[in-house]
Formats: sequence, structure tokens, C-alpha cells
Amino acid sequence: MIRENVQKLLAELPPGVLLVAAAKGRTPQEILEAIEAGVQIIGENYVQEAERAFSVIGRRAQWHMIGHLQRNKAKKAVEIFDMIETLDSVKLAAELEKHCARLKRVMPVLIEINSGREPQKSGVFPEDAEALIREVSQFPHLKVLGLMTMGPRFGNPEDARPYFQETKRLFDRLKALNIPNVEMKYLSMGMSNTYTIALEEGANIVRIGTKIFGERLEE
Repeated sequence: MIRENVQKLLAELPPGVLLVAAAKGRTPQEILEAIEAGVQIIGENYVQEAERAFSVIGRRAQWHMIGHLQRNKAKKAVEIFDMIETLDSVKLAAELEKHCARLKRVMPVLIEINSGREPQKSGVFPEDAEALIREVSQFPHLKVLGLMTMGPRFGNPEDARPYFQETKRLFDRLKALNIPNVEMKYLSMGMSNTYTIALEEGANIVRIGTKIFGERLEE
């Protein structure tokens, strides 16, 4: 089933769109099946889960952090991940910078936008994104490559559209500023129930779990 789901998705996605297989709660065997079917990027929500999967799979795929990253997990995160999609504070950036400097590597990051301005969720409010990006751009071992948003969860995928539209407008505005050491290249939006809307609104990274792996038991 996983193989068929991946192949169908890859055939459907427009050229230049990256598929991130959201692997929260999945076994290394399930993840490997997705990789063998053509998935090149694995998205993990938790560093500990990523660590377990990475110990089995290694560099057979790229790894993206797509969940909230706690500062005390930054050291391990920079050893595993190829991109952090959820950078949302200068404090986290400073912690990542410290550990990336130690490893002499530059970490690609996306700035997480709280497009729904939901107080209980991580991410920076759209109006605060430029100031954060200007600060992060000063860190030599971090490279801002774009934006990511979750958006509020709705039953009707169409309800997510205004949040994707606002994030895309922000993306375009930031791109036009040509901030040094910042490349507005990636816009990560959309999950299994909203990715088609996200693609219509300009996403070029989609994070898909259920449509690849099936429903999780705890959902």
C-alpha cells in the first residue's frame, strides 16, 4: 500500500515540488518502504523518534525536522537533520548556531509562520517574521531558505486557503527584500488533507503522512 501511495503522489505532484513523508509514529520498516518507493525526504516531529529511525535508515534519505524543536534537543537535531523547517525564535537559532559551528556545518532552515496567530501553537506571527529573519541571517552557520506554515486545522481543506495565501504573500514580500544570507527558495505548506490547496497557493514543499502511510492508530 505504501509503495502504491508514494508512486501515485509522486506522479501527481508538479515538477519542482518536494515531497516530505511525515513519519510521525511510523516504524523504520514503513519509512524504508516509502524510501524504496521513491521518497527522498523524511519528516520527523520528534528528535527521539528521528534518532530511532535514523539509526536504522541512515543517509538513505534526507531528514527534515517538521515538529516543534526544543532548544535542549538542538545538539542531537543538527547531527541528524538536513533541514530544520520549524525555526521560530532567536534563542533556538543561537542554540542551533552553537552546535552547527561545532560540527563545521551550515544548517538550512525555514522560518515557521503561525499563520493562524494561534497562541497555543509554535511559529512566529507573520508580522514578526522579517525581524526574526534579519536576526537569524547574522548567524554564519544557519541559512534561511524560506518559510513553513501549518495553518489552523479544519475539517474542510478549503478553509485553510486564506492562511496559505497570507504566507505566500509574506514569502513574496520577504523575497523582494533581498536580505543578505537569506534565499527565499522554499515554501512548505500543506499536509494530507490540504496539500492540493497549498499547491494552488504556491507551496513547493508538501508534508504528507496519512496519504502515504494510512491512518495512525492514535488518530
